[in-house]
Amino acid sequence: MRSHLLNDTTAEQYRRSVTEGIERVAAKLAATDRPFTGVTVDALAPAVDAIDLDRPLHDTAAVLDELEDVYLRDAVYFHHPRYLAHLNCPVVIPAVLGEAVLSAVNSSLDTWDQSAGGTLIERKLIDWTAARVGLGPAADGVFTSGGSQSNLQALLLAREEAKTDRPADLRIFASEAGHFSVQKSAKLLGLGPDAVVTIPVDHDKRMQTVALARELERCVRDGLVPMAVVATAGTTDFGSIDPLPEIAELCAQHGTWMHVDAAYGCGLLASVKYRDRIDGIERADSVTVDYHKSFFQPVSSSAVLVRDAATLRHATYHAEYLNPRRMVQERIPNQVDKSLQTTRRFDALKLWMTLRTMGADGIGQLFDEVCDLAAAGWRLLAADPRFDVVVEPTLSTLVFRYVPASVTDPAEIDRANLYARKALFASGDAVVAGTKVQGRHYLKFTLLNPETTTEDIAAVLDLIAGHAEQYLGDSLDRAS
Repeated sequence: MRSHLLNDTTAEQYRRSVTEGIERVAAKLAATDRPFTGVTVDALAPAVDAIDLDRPLHDTAAVLDELEDVYLRDAVYFHHPRYLAHLNCPVVIPAVLGEAVLSAVNSSLDTWDQSAGGTLIERKLIDWTAARVGLGPAADGVFTSGGSQSNLQALLLAREEAKTDRPADLRIFASEAGHFSVQKSAKLLGLGPDAVVTIPVDHDKRMQTVALARELERCVRDGLVPMAVVATAGTTDFGSIDPLPEIAELCAQHGTWMHVDAAYGCGLLASVKYRDRIDGIERADSVTVDYHKSFFQPVSSSAVLVRDAATLRHATYHAEYLNPRRMVQERIPNQVDKSLQTTRRFDALKLWMTLRTMGADGIGQLFDEVCDLAAAGWRLLAADPRFDVVVEPTLSTLVFRYVPASVTDPAEIDRANLYARKALFASGDAVVAGTKVQGRHYLKFTLLNPETTTEDIAAVLDLIAGHAEQYLGDSLDRAS
């Protein structure tokens, strides 16, 4: 079995095996004519269940053939222009090349003696991103597994910086349109069930700063501690950006940690046209960025950034076998000193390869294209009497629902929209997401593919309307 270990003696076998795999995937990408086959769990599960993992095939080609049946054929392909559902982006080729390199070399980014240049590359990218944000010369950060981990770490730092021995009195303020990871982080940090105070949003789904000011004042009046405000630069459902300058002012007045969840909106850091939409982010104490959302990177590629590098000490633990304290005096850079993780992939290499090949403007232009596409899609929806669209997009998300002319029952309209989404997914012709707005079911386009066109959007809207109309027609027939 040593023949399968990657080393100097198996380099040629590695080349052949990886090339064969790449050729399979390339052929699949070239031949994909829809984002999904429509396969169901019940149809696919038996094929996976039938595989005996204790009886290997002993042949890469045979394994790839099997993989075609249980995965590649029925995968959801984000590169297809009619994949319009979640915050999944098509990926750029330099990043995929970086993924191949980092997987083969398999550096671990916890310590210098496991990564060498990888540590310096990650640090350089953190400095580059912090400079784009405008956090100042004392800024630092570390790559993470994703936005949820970044938010958790940021709130851990905020909790420690609050300097209180009464954790039950700590309060976090977040928009009702913010990410659920804020509530999850509060629970993981041992805060009470009332720790997260939800702030209402305005018509544009942005945090209401008047309501935030009122809640901060109430918090102080009640003898509680305003630990952090989580502003969002790109909400998951609407792509809305909270009023960052006003929130920064309120945080300064109350001595409250300001965290900006820019997991989605971080693409604006590279934008050629729309960078001003996140003005005020430079005043944050911490920032979440997900390169695997709007920098067109493969999962995972994310980071948490902080204004003051010293605050990262709250995540530091010195283990004698790994990063003993003497290494600090010896100026040996260990990224584990900043991270909640120990063993950690060299995900930074993907972004490094992308920037060195395409440049920041190249990434920014792609993100600008999808923002422009969303604006065009909004105009289509606003002009189409079949649909109700919730808010004009700030980034690249559209939330809407089919509204038939002949049906007024909100519950029946909900069911028609749910049916349309499921029927569309089952057909494989397109994939769209869904959410709720004021208790009613809506559909969602998350546009992250510059190859998607307004013609694609119009065609998918027609498909949605057709499925909804079919449901309503069948419903009327059953009722009669």
